[in-house]
Amino acid sequence: MKEVLEYLRRHEDRWVADLCDYARIPSVSAQRQHAPDMRRAADWVARRCIGLGLETTTHETAGHPIVVARTPEASPSKPTFLVYGHYDVQPPEPFELWTSPPFEPRIEGRNVYARGICDNKGQHLAHLNALEAWLHSGLPLPVNLVFLIEGEEEVGSESLYEFLPRHRAELACDAVVISDNGIPSLEFPALTYALRGITALEVRIDGPARDLHSGLFGGSIENPAMALCQLLGGLRDSHGRITVPGFYDQVRTLSDYERTQLARVPFKEESYRALLGVTELFGEAGFTTEERRTSRPTFEINGLTSGYQGEGSKTIIPSWAKAKITIRLVPDQTPEVIAEAVAAHLRRLCPPTVRLTIVPGHGGAPYLVSPEGPQAQAALRALTAGFGHEAIIMREGGSIPIVSAFKRHLGVETLLLGMSLPDDNPHSPNEKFSLDAYAGGMRMAAHLWPELAAAAS
Repeated sequence: MKEVLEYLRRHEDRWVADLCDYARIPSVSAQRQHAPDMRRAADWVARRCIGLGLETTTHETAGHPIVVARTPEASPSKPTFLVYGHYDVQPPEPFELWTSPPFEPRIEGRNVYARGICDNKGQHLAHLNALEAWLHSGLPLPVNLVFLIEGEEEVGSESLYEFLPRHRAELACDAVVISDNGIPSLEFPALTYALRGITALEVRIDGPARDLHSGLFGGSIENPAMALCQLLGGLRDSHGRITVPGFYDQVRTLSDYERTQLARVPFKEESYRALLGVTELFGEAGFTTEERRTSRPTFEINGLTSGYQGEGSKTIIPSWAKAKITIRLVPDQTPEVIAEAVAAHLRRLCPPTVRLTIVPGHGGAPYLVSPEGPQAQAALRALTAGFGHEAIIMREGGSIPIVSAFKRHLGVETLLLGMSLPDDNPHSPNEKFSLDAYAGGMRMAAHLWPELAAAAS
């Protein structure tokens, strides 16, 4: 291992330069005008893999390309692990809130600022860099590796969901490794053993055939905007509990062990409030803030639209109102069951004076893996060695729906080994990535393969 770690140390400047070069590509999957940039990003990944001597194929899809690269001459006597990442990034808007242009990486101290720098370019690049160190060390790599880097994670991974069942044999492995999540701090590297799932829907209320003069018609018909607000307002009580019948029926209760482990995660409510810019926190009664944001289901209104939005006043009754909603799920909730329960409750509550339309959106199941299994314990040892501090286990409130798809199609568990810090601002202006986390992640990735090989023997 000494040779591998020394190689990583000697090439630190190049790793940073490569990261900045990668982040300059505006690979925004949600915006059509960036289709050429998506191709550039896929080609960048493919060239990097080919440069390492990996057997690399760029698969065309109905959407954006999927890059699959594997270590050559795979040995059947060695375990195989698949490393997943994504080269697409979130839209950078609003531009005016960025301190520097989002696709012109800026290094300030030990941080690099750019869109996609931590979500997810820096994190999967750390694994490729660690592999390069192994391949140049003269030591035999103790595992077979497959890298799968896609370009649609930020828009639902539709092409990858179609790709997985058709390439099941090609992607066969003993476990999947994903670094697309976070850790509490550099002093607390963490294995994420559970993720929340998600289900999305759009709710629309229609009233009159057109916008109406509020003076001439107000008081004689239902206002769709008001009806929608009242409808949604009735879905949560004053204690933060969702009122949909059956909503909590499938929720798995946290064990005493899990609550004890969650309490080890460093967390200060005052710092958390300051980070978020709120005066008070709010959540479901009877649970800590950490439990609420990682281990309890939620119902969130993501957007509300209705009526006149321009400058000044326009005295109308809008003809329609709509809301975008996402519901975060926990084990053992299922997206389909919860989506139907919410839709049924909305239909029961909707007054007869308006018309209700519910359009279901994307969904993904929650994920849970035992943190006491041999692979999880191997990952914890690698985290501890890479970051120089004892690793912890934690749940994470976000969703990575592809994890459940890997389980379904490949039949294996996923190890979630994040490198992002709480203030890295993924999906927000001024996204950043810590160079110390980047270096620790590379060392972790270097230690991971012998640890997992030993666990498999």
